[in-house]
Amino acid sequence: MLPWIAFGHMIPNLELAKLIAGKGHHRLPKVSQNLATLIDFVKLPLPKVPNLPENAEATTDVPYDVVQYLKKAYDTLEEPFTLFYDFAPFWAASVASKLGIRKAFYSICTPPFLGFLGPSSVLMGHDNSYRQKPEDFIVAPPWVPFPTNVAFRYFEIMRIVDSISSQNNSGVSDTYRFGVGIQNCDIVFIRGCPEFESEWFHLLQSIYQKPVLPVGQLPSTAPVGSEDNDTWRWMKGWLDKQARGSVVYVAFGSEAKPKQDEVKEIALGLEKSKLPFLWLLRVQRGPCDPDVLRLPEGFEERIKGRGVVCTSWAPQLKILEHVAVGGFLTHSGWTSVVEAVQNEKPLVLLTFLADQGINARVLEEKKMGYPVPRDERDGSFSSDSVADSLKLVVVEEEGKIYRERIKEMKDLFVNGERQDRYIDNLIHNLKCFSKC
Repeated sequence: MLPWIAFGHMIPNLELAKLIAGKGHHRLPKVSQNLATLIDFVKLPLPKVPNLPENAEATTDVPYDVVQYLKKAYDTLEEPFTLFYDFAPFWAASVASKLGIRKAFYSICTPPFLGFLGPSSVLMGHDNSYRQKPEDFIVAPPWVPFPTNVAFRYFEIMRIVDSISSQNNSGVSDTYRFGVGIQNCDIVFIRGCPEFESEWFHLLQSIYQKPVLPVGQLPSTAPVGSEDNDTWRWMKGWLDKQARGSVVYVAFGSEAKPKQDEVKEIALGLEKSKLPFLWLLRVQRGPCDPDVLRLPEGFEERIKGRGVVCTSWAPQLKILEHVAVGGFLTHSGWTSVVEAVQNEKPLVLLTFLADQGINARVLEEKKMGYPVPRDERDGSFSSDSVADSLKLVVVEEEGKIYRERIKEMKDLFVNGERQDRYIDNLIHNLKCFSKC
């Protein structure tokens, strides 16, 4: 398995590897003792690339504007590496073809996101009549045959414009990477389930003209030893003192880093909400990031006893499992969404990067999450809109639909028998392809 080196990609790949290994199949990463003999980590040192800091090994190690150099280094793995690949290694399929190896494109991005991106011809630029400017990404594309609000908002597409342009520092757009990876594979596996997003699966089957199979939502399992660390012990001690369902958990994943003015509005919004909160704030994207985020002056003193801010790693799954947590202010990364649903925590949505905008539209359509109101052009928001959104979803009667809908959706995301069937079907299809 060859995932893109971002935790939002590596973790779902690991979860899928664990499920396949549980069936007796041998794959890459190493986990708990009962699976340790079935999964191995393979070390692939990244080559040195100008402008990429030494020892940078994942997107968490570098600022956003350095990520394209990380992709450039990742692309040089083409020579030594021969494969189940993610979007970034678009070259993997051609290497596998030379060796007669069957190729599976595995997307941790959701079916709605892939459906919105469109056919390989559009992604690779062979048919560019549909998308010539950012505004073309804020409406549903013509190949989507059903009514939907799933599209980027203007500020969301402008924040990732480097991903859709070949003029970025890696020299290859993300859309092109997706297009080549999909075009050159034999079969597509996608994180998701038809029971949740059937129309999107049907669409992908139509536009790809090759097998498209679900692998399930891949609910997370707690890492071995996640309870045995000082951070979780003090967090659990604090959470144990809070009323059931009263705490707002705030986290924006491993890649999303708010701007300084956004941190100010989030902080003041949490303060104005009067709700207890636990905020995992990533102040820096790796040690070479020069822009270290700061909390408003006097903030920590004013919220002392009611809220806590943690700037180091913390076990998100354990936090979401706690009965004191009553809502989750999230970036809408799909792993975080799945972890929230499996623990029945309603969502307040605040997007920043990548596929998060599309994920948020899906959650909005299904009344699974409420978006913080923002300016359509620049994405700005106020502390009042943060406070009002949190109170609506966590405590107010008007927001009851979000609290109930998350519970209703839980079985679609975490049903063990259904997840098991997806993995059995995946293995069956891999065996069929290996015999071809």
